[in-house]
Amino acid sequence: MNNPDDELVRQAQSGDRQAFGTLVRRHQARVFHFVRRLQGGGDEALDISQETFLKAWLALERWRPEARFHTWLLQIARNTTIDTLRRRQRQPLKPLESDDLLIDPGASPLRHLENTQRLTHLEQHLAHLALEHREILLLREVEGLSYIELAETLGVSEGTVKSRLARAREALLARYRHATGGLPHD
Repeated sequence: MNNPDDELVRQAQSGDRQAFGTLVRRHQARVFHFVRRLQGGGDEALDISQETFLKAWLALERWRPEARFHTWLLQIARNTTIDTLRRRQRQPLKPLESDDLLIDPGASPLRHLENTQRLTHLEQHLAHLALEHREILLLREVEGLSYIELAETLGVSEGTVKSRLARAREALLARYRHATGGLPHD
């Protein structure tokens, strides 16, 4: 069974700008939030997202039908973000806006506050991880990429993905333990 994006990509490869516009609308929020989190909440996320879609349009002929479009797009977003981070060196990370966090809108006000505080702390710890750890956690835990997709996106073997992911999780947990003096949910 084909992915719903496949036909739109084929149409866009034939020069159909409306088909590509549909792909952009379908994936723009996901790319924006990924870039924003990967770069640590900086103000450049919109510019990087736009640059990602421009690069995708220009490279569309190189998209392979066996690759999932959103995985290919996240790879472009990742590379564009890393290039931007390298250009500006490492500046202090800014906290994310509350609308960037995944919070249950049906929760009680007290639960909403607790979730917001917990997610804000998690985002702060995540933002201080090494880029290599932050990106693999975001791609796996937020974007839901499989190990195979992670390997393809990051250009490494599945074994490397597994070990890098384990190290990233341990680094995040260590930061959390250090900040709270205990385990999560203690």
